[in-house]
Amino acid sequence: MTGVRVVSLVPSLTEAVAVSAPGALVGATEWCSHPEDLDVARVGGTKNPDVRRIIGLAPDLVIANEEENRAPDLAALRAAGLQVLVTEVRDLPGAFRELARVLAACGAGRPGWLAAAETAWGRLPEPDARLTAVVPIWRRPWMVLGRDTFAGDLLRRLGVDNAYAAHAERYPRIPLDELRAVRPDVVILPDEPYRFTREDGPEEFTAPSVLVSGRHLTWYGPSLARAPAVLGAALREAIG
Repeated sequence: MTGVRVVSLVPSLTEAVAVSAPGALVGATEWCSHPEDLDVARVGGTKNPDVRRIIGLAPDLVIANEEENRAPDLAALRAAGLQVLVTEVRDLPGAFRELARVLAACGAGRPGWLAAAETAWGRLPEPDARLTAVVPIWRRPWMVLGRDTFAGDLLRRLGVDNAYAAHAERYPRIPLDELRAVRPDVVILPDEPYRFTREDGPEEFTAPSVLVSGRHLTWYGPSLARAPAVLGAALREAIG
């Protein structure tokens, strides 16, 4: 148990705090799905949190992310006198640094899962051959991973080069005809933030498609420990 009362507005950080600092969390968003038995007050979504309810919970700390949460909401929380810790993650080393910072602020020690994650990603073998990939994250309109993304860095470490890594935008909108013309080695379709399925996404491409766990591709938290194995297995299955 810790004496710090925490509200988390970031699903991956919610999981990290819940398993590392039991009892610290008093609130989380409706999108915070892990741990599955999490029993705390729900405070709306990541993009539309219930500011009044968060204030009413009287947290010592609100955890947010500069990408997932809106600046006006965070400003309103600060104006109410709440301490807001905002994370910024662009790559795997940055995720490890921010996780350590968040957990320390929540009164947690260094958890075993964090050491396991660092070990798992530090022992990746050199890939036999590199692949190019298009990584859609939304449909209607089609959006893909662009430059400087955490998920793109994970894939790079697994031997997969993002076809849009040099794009001027981090999450560009790309017309479907252009995506089809890229002809990557593989199209990677996560199940969040858009939930691609076998019947929704792969049919649009001639390149092999692979459905992957969005939690293991985009979350920075306990899922990082198993992410290399989970993502690696999915990629191997897709390309044979």
